[in-house]
Amino acid sequence: MVLKIYNTMTRKKEEFKPLTNNRVYLFVCGPTVYDYSHLGHARTYVSYDVIARWLRHRGYSLLFLMNITDIDDKIIKRAEEKKVDPIKLAREYEKYFYEDMNALGIDTVNIYARATEHIPEIISQIRRLVDKGYAYETDTGIYFDIGKFPGYGKLSHQKPEELRKHRVEPDPTKKNPQDFSLWKKHKPGEPSWDSPWGRGRPGWHVEDTAIAERYLGQQYDIHGGAVDLIFPHHEAEIAQMESLSGKKPMVKYWTHTGFLLVRGEKMAKSLGNFVTIREALKKWPPETLRFFLVSTHYRSPVDYSEEKIEQAQKSLETLYNALNTFEGLKEAERDNLLKKEKEMLEEAVKAEKKFSEAMDDDFNTPLALSALFELARKMNLFSSKAEEVNPVVKRRVTGVMRRLGSVLGILKRKPLEIEKELTDQLIELILELRDRARKIKDWGTADWIRDKLGEIGIELEDTEKETKWRFKRI
Repeated sequence: MVLKIYNTMTRKKEEFKPLTNNRVYLFVCGPTVYDYSHLGHARTYVSYDVIARWLRHRGYSLLFLMNITDIDDKIIKRAEEKKVDPIKLAREYEKYFYEDMNALGIDTVNIYARATEHIPEIISQIRRLVDKGYAYETDTGIYFDIGKFPGYGKLSHQKPEELRKHRVEPDPTKKNPQDFSLWKKHKPGEPSWDSPWGRGRPGWHVEDTAIAERYLGQQYDIHGGAVDLIFPHHEAEIAQMESLSGKKPMVKYWTHTGFLLVRGEKMAKSLGNFVTIREALKKWPPETLRFFLVSTHYRSPVDYSEEKIEQAQKSLETLYNALNTFEGLKEAERDNLLKKEKEMLEEAVKAEKKFSEAMDDDFNTPLALSALFELARKMNLFSSKAEEVNPVVKRRVTGVMRRLGSVLGILKRKPLEIEKELTDQLIELILELRDRARKIKDWGTADWIRDKLGEIGIELEDTEKETKWRFKRI
């Protein structure tokens, strides 16, 4: 089978061939840490987590790099509003970002690289661009001269007359309105670093290329991010790196995720229609959110609604029910395989083939999920007619289900974990009923619930804010 990836640059699917043998270098634009990450961010980061999982599943040696923008106009503005140090603010929200990634099971990134820890690399890139004549200095900073790079606009497929409509970082000292900053000279109250052009701070775009050059080189395999980064961010990255190195292309495969939409509009902090990852995790298990996000192809927009996440939860439960029922079958004490057991093994092989073909077709997760559901249907059919199963068949079939699920970051929980989760939910439901009884002063019912829970080994502690529970210590 051949892995094909849709390339934003060429606007077509291309056979994936790494630049260096089996080694794959992947760079994904990370967060600007000035606020909590929302589900729109989760959509992108879960997508690339799945892509990384599939590349490793296929046997590629992957280095996955993500930058952290920890100095930026948005960070400085938010810090001024909160009257705190910008770097301190960035560290706080960076910590929350890592917590969110961990909660969502995103664990494939090898290196998270802060911009502020790569100032020497950033200055080196800017100095070389100035020396080569691609950048110039003004009273306000160092700017990239897009007039010196004829290929500007090739990723977003914009013509020169279209590019002239854009006004990037308005500044009267620039040669062209479309020129973008590489280094911003110091302003009072802003963080700054020494440079050949005086104290200042880096522009947004050069942070990424400097970090990528440090760890991946001047050319690498895959660059990813959300679709709104194509212009001007990724166009600027291409202009910087290709001007600097003289090598083309900077990236062999450009990939971009579609927006998460709320009533037809992009989920964004600027529009105020966002749901933070933290808020979502208070309502839904991480696996449910992952399932919801991977149910749509990474390049397509995702329509967010509570109803759709509820449906995702039910669909995920369907897979778990099939898996748990099959795993719960009694193991037969025999070596021979029955006809229906051989057929079950064949269905698992078919599912794995269909799943692999889907993932090799530009990481088509919806089609990959359909392979899991078809296998789940066959497992349910088998379980409904069998009282026992050969242990080898059980291990192989459930192994395929869990292995393929792990590529998507789902089907990780074992039966005992599920039982504990359900137990916790049932106890919380009982406590909610007791709380309602207490609010209407039905003390008899409230005390009866407490006593009955005590009889089965659950102790309650009523505080001013809530009722806590624990199992009795033996």
